[in-house]
Amino acid sequence: MSEDQPDKRRKQVDALQLGPRKRPSVTDPLVHYGRHFGRTVHALCNFQALLTNGILRMGELADTPEENFTADEHRVFQELLKSVAGLEERLMQGEDDEVDLVADLLTKGASGARGDDTKSLKGSVLDWITPKGQNLVPPLARNVKIDRGFHHERTGTLLCPAGIDWSNPETKTKLRSGEIIVTGDQWPLFLYADYHYNPEDPWNGLFQSALLVCATRSGNARIHGMTQVTLPSVAYIAMQVRFALTSSPVFSHTDTVTDSERFYNSILDVFEDPDEKQEVDALVVWWNRQVFPSYSTAQRPLAKNSALARIREKRARMKESVLVPERSSDIV
Repeated sequence: MSEDQPDKRRKQVDALQLGPRKRPSVTDPLVHYGRHFGRTVHALCNFQALLTNGILRMGELADTPEENFTADEHRVFQELLKSVAGLEERLMQGEDDEVDLVADLLTKGASGARGDDTKSLKGSVLDWITPKGQNLVPPLARNVKIDRGFHHERTGTLLCPAGIDWSNPETKTKLRSGEIIVTGDQWPLFLYADYHYNPEDPWNGLFQSALLVCATRSGNARIHGMTQVTLPSVAYIAMQVRFALTSSPVFSHTDTVTDSERFYNSILDVFEDPDEKQEVDALVVWWNRQVFPSYSTAQRPLAKNSALARIREKRARMKESVLVPERSSDIV
């Protein structure tokens, strides 16, 4: 390549980190898909890098060993292709700038959904954290967050990392002054049922708080034909509630105070850890029963004397009676 010709090769960056925000003016169904994708698959991915790396993997890097790729990134890319009908063909057969356009539209959708949810939760979260029949003392403004976070007794209690004693005056002072820095992988107490953390059983009640359930909405899921929650959707709503409780006015992945990106990714890491599968599977069942009322009914075993159970029992006997002679003749 001559010196006066620019290098058009795309720079390889991490696809599962939040990229630069763009605002394309074109209306496209991909914006709609981007909103759903950000809420249910991955909230903070860089779509430009995700698409570029995914296309390279399908094309010129198809023969590269699997271990050279990030498994999570490939999984997210495959989820995107499954979510958007015709996207793979559009990417592979489109013009040179098609990847840029698709990435911009998906980013617009995901960023727009995140912004809408952030705005909606800012006021609503106050209703959910106010004890029934009481008022917050001192009161908190619905549209201004400066007095939230560790500055207020109620939000401070909920945001205090599990395992740290908020009732200790010295600890409370250090949290408020910033002398104690809370990182995103120090999970707050509000994630637990009844806001109770047992250090001897840290999975007990985790991600089962009433606050998370209040913040979850199944309407958008039903629009897309979903019948079960996704684990990233649980991580997403936890991230949104946590931000709503903080005093930070604007969501930013570079904000080291809220450290939202690390918080979100640390939850996903646990959800995807094979060693935690038993607890995670139980959590999925629990969430499905909260969000989709018919889910629990569908999971109940058939009553032994029900008509459906009798039909299946009879069908099983008929199949067995047909198979037994065949097995006997084979033996002969």
